[in-house]
Amino acid sequence: MRDLYIGLMSGTSADGIDAVLVDLQSNYPSVIETLYTPYSIPLKQHILALCQQGENEIHRLGELDIQLGKAFALAVNTLLQKASVPPQAIKAIGSHGQTIRHSTREPHRFSLQIADPNTITAETGITTVADFRRKDIAYGGQGAPLVPAFHQHILSSTKINRAIVNIGGMANVTLLPQNNTDTVIGFDLGPGNVLMDAWINLHHQKNHDEEGAWASQGNIQSDLLNHFLDDIYFKQLPPKSTGREYFNLTWLNKYLITLNKTISAVDVQATLVELTAKSIVYQISQHLADGEILICGGGVHNTYLMSRLHALTQKKFTVDSTEKHGINPDWMEAIAFAWLARQTLNRLPGNIPRVTGATCATVLGGVYYA
Repeated sequence: MRDLYIGLMSGTSADGIDAVLVDLQSNYPSVIETLYTPYSIPLKQHILALCQQGENEIHRLGELDIQLGKAFALAVNTLLQKASVPPQAIKAIGSHGQTIRHSTREPHRFSLQIADPNTITAETGITTVADFRRKDIAYGGQGAPLVPAFHQHILSSTKINRAIVNIGGMANVTLLPQNNTDTVIGFDLGPGNVLMDAWINLHHQKNHDEEGAWASQGNIQSDLLNHFLDDIYFKQLPPKSTGREYFNLTWLNKYLITLNKTISAVDVQATLVELTAKSIVYQISQHLADGEILICGGGVHNTYLMSRLHALTQKKFTVDSTEKHGINPDWMEAIAFAWLARQTLNRLPGNIPRVTGATCATVLGGVYYA
């Protein structure tokens, strides 16, 4: 008998909604259908505007919460129509929502995702699980990353060390040491695509650097790169998490000004790719001596970035897409939130305290019954 769930995800790149229909009856998820719905340019601009302080924030947040709830619901209904599956067959939707703020500053940490789950439930007729992060924060954690529990469930190996790296707007990692499931570590590595996307948008009005084509024409500036890597975030020990509130064009321009040197835009782009690649490899190497690095998220399509990851691993690690193990890299996180919804309905923990810093494992999210 099938055990059907839908996962909904929109990450820090704020490009659109990933929707996936999965069967979770076995330990390994079976993907039945997928759908990607890009955000319109005005909608993306509204999202990004709320990621920073501005005027009339509460009213704008309230409106956008409902607007995104309707967009997420439409994605679900379209997905089900595409799959020819009735809503009554779905156990639940796991909706990550759209992060607009994530703050780890003490004493009042918080993480805010919008896309009203009441609206999703009402317009799909399906029980929806949402607001996954704040329960972990209530128990002293950072509310992120949450996907490591899913990575551990499907990708742990007794034969090889594995690092699962999601390169979205931010980059995060799950470290799975062989033969030792008690020491799973996960944390946000720092910027994934966010700085590269912002820089090419500033100079060429493009949402992203297709396959890293522009960056590949530039030269890596080692002095600028070293300035970037001197940032305190890269030296912090886990648990740690971050977001657009920290890594943005203001952060980038601060280092460009400090360097007091004229650098061409294309060389900055090449250096930003190197920052992402080097920060990934360096931080993984602090915890694992060798093994397999598996990439998921949009960064897997950046050919130049992937080539730099291969070059920097110095044969200690192999670098592959998660496709190697049967998980399409574009749908990993959406599948994870479908799985987290099932954990919640079964009253099972969804966090790993060692990863987030929470004092205990706990059931995550709120359930909005159909």
